[in-house]
Amino acid sequence: MVVELFLDLLSQPCRALFIFAKKNNIPFEFKHVDLLKGHNHSEDFGKVNALKKIPAIKDGAFTLAESIAILLYLSRKFNTPDHWYPSDLQKRARVDEYLSWQHATIREKGCKIFITKVLVPLILGQPFSPETLEENVEELNSALKQFEEKFLQDKPFIVGNEISLADLMAVVELMQPVGSGCDIFENRPKLAEWRSRVEEAVGKELFQQAHELILNVKDLSIPQVPPELRDHMKQLLKT
Repeated sequence: MVVELFLDLLSQPCRALFIFAKKNNIPFEFKHVDLLKGHNHSEDFGKVNALKKIPAIKDGAFTLAESIAILLYLSRKFNTPDHWYPSDLQKRARVDEYLSWQHATIREKGCKIFITKVLVPLILGQPFSPETLEENVEELNSALKQFEEKFLQDKPFIVGNEISLADLMAVVELMQPVGSGCDIFENRPKLAEWRSRVEEAVGKELFQQAHELILNVKDLSIPQVPPELRDHMKQLLKT
């Protein structure tokens, strides 16, 4: 049975799911939920995910939200190669460790840069604050230092010699500030080499396909901003 994946490749976790499903030949139907048009707030999508967030999946009558839960579900359902989510207890724990850590660090800090430099001007029509951007970059730099020292160390990948779900989630998160014009890989040879290995492991063509939208984000436009999206953006700026 074909799984329905509800995605917008502007979103980091959606890109991780897209790459994972494509790389592992998981049969799926791409259901585009346009975040910038507020489609995630529609009544139809609410039937798939009452949280009104993407990604989400529908597998027959079964629906599931939250990217980590979906990645683990797909890896088990389709019996993907062991390196993605290792059966070895300690290696699996290392993957879990990163996936537990990344939400409020790498992902959050990268999102702040994207929101400040891209979404505020695009959605609210306001120029971004250079001071706020500088603060965001400093926060991300601190998280990147932790990432290199704690998780990557001197290994090819986070869990040794093969790519895992941890690497996949990390790389899509770090491409978000890159799409904003912040080259976080510059002057970080270890990080840049790791990114190249991840890109090679998933396939350069697939990697570029998944990131085409974010790398051309400057070309985005919204003819009419949905009120829900504008209100959500204002709320984000308060946090």
